[in-house]
Amino acid sequence: MGRKGIAIMLDERKEEAFCTILREELQLATGCTEPIAVAYCAARLRQVLGQRPCRILAEVSGNILKNVKSVVVPNTGGRRGLPAAIAVGMVAGDPEARLQVIAHVTEADAPAIGDYLDSTDIRIDCPPTPRMLDIRLTGWAGDHKAVVHVANNHTNIIYVERDGEVLLEKPHSDSAEDNLQDKSVLNVRDILTFAETVDVSRIEDSVGRQLECNTAIAREGLRGDWGANIGSTLLLSGGDVETEARAWAAAGSDARMNGCEMPVVICSGSGNQGITASVPVWRYGVQTGRDRETILRAVCLSDLITIHQKTGIGRLSAYCGAVSAGVGAGCGIAWLRGADYEGICHTITNAAAMISGCICDGAKASCASKIAMGVETGILGYNMYLRGNSFRPGDGIVGRDVEETIRNVGILASQGMKETDRVILKIMTE
Repeated sequence: MGRKGIAIMLDERKEEAFCTILREELQLATGCTEPIAVAYCAARLRQVLGQRPCRILAEVSGNILKNVKSVVVPNTGGRRGLPAAIAVGMVAGDPEARLQVIAHVTEADAPAIGDYLDSTDIRIDCPPTPRMLDIRLTGWAGDHKAVVHVANNHTNIIYVERDGEVLLEKPHSDSAEDNLQDKSVLNVRDILTFAETVDVSRIEDSVGRQLECNTAIAREGLRGDWGANIGSTLLLSGGDVETEARAWAAAGSDARMNGCEMPVVICSGSGNQGITASVPVWRYGVQTGRDRETILRAVCLSDLITIHQKTGIGRLSAYCGAVSAGVGAGCGIAWLRGADYEGICHTITNAAAMISGCICDGAKASCASKIAMGVETGILGYNMYLRGNSFRPGDGIVGRDVEETIRNVGILASQGMKETDRVILKIMTE
């Protein structure tokens, strides 16, 4: 059941598409990405208006509200929620830094952020929208008014207006893939071929940076006292290689969800997914003596499997994206253990059959526990295959092959869980 040699290389056009996808998806971000998107929109609004507004209307989609509500915004004195995200962007955000808009905010800025919150009328509305990621901020200062609208992707500004003059209006859709590389080129066989054969120098900037940043915040998560300390709690029960893989990934989320200012390389728009897709694979590789190139290839495989699953699900939904990344990590670890295409396919199918349906009830401390479960399920999926046990087509959402299973998960998440999302939001806000 091991690998049967290296596959033939992809053609240059497809290989370049895969490299572009990695560059687009593996972005450096400081703070949880939904508060970052709000802070970025706020910093742009200040830039357009030419001053800080004294009154703000924030119109956001339910999934933005859900994912900003409970997570700590770094360097705001422990503040959470939309007003804090808006205020940090207004007071100290750098609009040119995009997902690192709050990278240079310090604890010294916290009093000014508090003063702005106390003196500014910030109103929140959650109007109906077909877009899961939708942020429209309107600000007033004296006789002046400005509008900035971000949609579909965290820094995708689609509309800017000042004093009634439209400064930017981009054509857009309601798709999370708006203005991104076409991901229809992704399939499990080609992802595996790419990971095994790409010149590793082509992924060093993206995947290499991901390893550097995400392992650093995981180390901090184990060293410090962050949130519910899921990572360090896992290590209390023993330190075998699989437990270490889960614990290190959870620790990165412990720190990130609870206000750690260290940057993370995200995947599919999420820092938790970026951590989950990379850290457990890295830790498994280090603990089993693999060299850097082998680990880079394994993490690349994990990233692309994660992205492939998430393409059908969307950036935000009621479906926990960390479990998709856990499945990806399971594939990266399976590859380090010798899995070939068949083994990777069964890892995905088995894991997706077990954990699909895990809900996303917003970014917060408990995300770390879902990460640990996702990685554990990914590893279990391969262990099942090694013993000759796999779920069969027709068992629940399991399709006739791995690609149909991935499509089924996308349908479940993007269509089947819409009402679940509404109920989650109702519970969280009432």
